[in-house]
Amino acid sequence: MGIFSRKSSTAATATRGTTAVLDVDPALAALTGDYAIDPAHSSIGFTVRHAMVTNVKGSFAEHEGSLHLDGTDPSRSTASIDVKIESVDTGIKDRDAHLRGDDFFDAAAFPLMAFRSTGAEQLGGDRYRITGDLTIKGVTRPLAIDLEFNGSATDVYGNERVGFEGSAEILRSDWGLTWNAALETGGVMVSDKVKLTFDISAVKTAAQA
Repeated sequence: MGIFSRKSSTAATATRGTTAVLDVDPALAALTGDYAIDPAHSSIGFTVRHAMVTNVKGSFAEHEGSLHLDGTDPSRSTASIDVKIESVDTGIKDRDAHLRGDDFFDAAAFPLMAFRSTGAEQLGGDRYRITGDLTIKGVTRPLAIDLEFNGSATDVYGNERVGFEGSAEILRSDWGLTWNAALETGGVMVSDKVKLTFDISAVKTAAQA
């Protein structure tokens, strides 16, 4: 059952009428609250086609963010994530330096990639879609991220955790990342299409008095 699922009560109906009343699952409602993304147990990555024949994968080692989950109404859930561009890592130092430079992210002038949600919805079961604004290199454009809820647990330190994983596809040129090189055999060095991936573990924060 999804984090924001509702179940219908066959017994709870209006005294006069036929409209069923929807009850909220108490276990799911208990997950409502504010969460901090745990960067030590989360990853934000990307995959892009290289030279038309293979995929290059990378990630951003430094990021922080917060979630507000509403276990009774998914539309009131929110997410905010900031990613440090300087932390990009594809496993090749020269390539990482190129990505940080003017041809791509220009990390010196635009140190952060940011996402701010504007809406959320349940697609069915444990699947959700969160929509919002993604800012890269000073350009802000809409983005939809499809997510799967992986569950909740209390860890050995007593922290309440929730987990999500998901992905989105973008055209990097929409955010001004247009550098490329033509191949002698046709095509280009770097695909315009980029797949973003998210594997998120978040810890519930203490309620404010």
